[in-house]
Amino acid sequence: MRGRCVIAGIGATAFGKLPGRSSISLNVEACGKALADAGIGKESVDAVLVKTPTSAREILYAQKLSEALGLQPRMSFALDQGGAANITLISLAVMAIEAGQCEVALVCYADTPRSGSRQVFHRPRGDDAVFGWFSTAAGYAMIQRRFVHDHGVPPEAFGGVAIACRAHGAANPQAQLRKPLTMDEYLAGPVMIEPMRRDDACLVSDGGAAVVVMSARRARELGVAAPVPILGFGQGHSSWEVTLRPELSSTQAKASARTAFGMAGIGPGDVQVAQLYDCFTVTPLMTLADYGFCPPDQLGGFVAEGRIGMGGDLPINTAGGLLSETGMPGLQLVQEAVRQVRGTAVSQVPGVRHALVSNQGGTMHTHATLILGG
Repeated sequence: MRGRCVIAGIGATAFGKLPGRSSISLNVEACGKALADAGIGKESVDAVLVKTPTSAREILYAQKLSEALGLQPRMSFALDQGGAANITLISLAVMAIEAGQCEVALVCYADTPRSGSRQVFHRPRGDDAVFGWFSTAAGYAMIQRRFVHDHGVPPEAFGGVAIACRAHGAANPQAQLRKPLTMDEYLAGPVMIEPMRRDDACLVSDGGAAVVVMSARRARELGVAAPVPILGFGQGHSSWEVTLRPELSSTQAKASARTAFGMAGIGPGDVQVAQLYDCFTVTPLMTLADYGFCPPDQLGGFVAEGRIGMGGDLPINTAGGLLSETGMPGLQLVQEAVRQVRGTAVSQVPGVRHALVSNQGGTMHTHATLILGG
């Protein structure tokens, strides 16, 4: 299936605090922009695949969205894998197109946790709440502490991720947070849950994003101007709760990347830019290690050498990621990878042939990988 399907269009709403908007209305706006970017009308769409809103789950969500879009698609469903769902939906769209179940799929996600409820992020965590385990951040802090213990990763490595993402976001006029960060500011920042500092955590954002997926043949028939081939994808899920996992310093991102690289027929050394899920700074660091870009005990030097910034050999999150562009989980990373391959990104990496995206959900429960290329 390598290269047989493409992302034909991308679209997004504003990001930040958007009071008075529903997730349905944000999805509709993003889908309209993605269709306009592809240069096609909604009459060409016969599949609507959507990630369920994290902050306010609804039944029959894909059907409500299809109605709002004015569509009665052949295929329509909502999926939940947390932040990994977006890449998974793209991969399912590709497989459905290959199987003849649909021809043109809208893949989208929208949510309103900033202007609405954030309870899903700070809720108590089962029986362990009696010991103080509240919030998503607490689980990631546990993982970060173990990662530091096992591999000696210095605080400056986590700070380096935050600094790179914030620098890239500061250059992005669409980013929610456009404020650069220095290492001194990072290290002086308040500790939220030891060893996690304030700037290790991503934004909370309202917003929506969408992509249009179709076969390369269909893109030619419809006259799509800038289709981006989908070269590989994969999944790997830790699944178990944090307290039950036999390993906290590595995840099934290894399996996800192995599948995606195998499908694409390339390796880590062939990637020019990476959009790595950065809900917390520990996540892209572990992903760099699990994907084979850098051994975990060498991450401090890898980041300190500037290799993940613009001008480095593997710039990450070139629009700002979840730490700066928007906390909307995952699909904005795919869109920036599309722009990088097209050569239209605000912070464009020269000569991009292969762009890699990671998505992750829960407390490193789920993981999906996508590779795009020209």
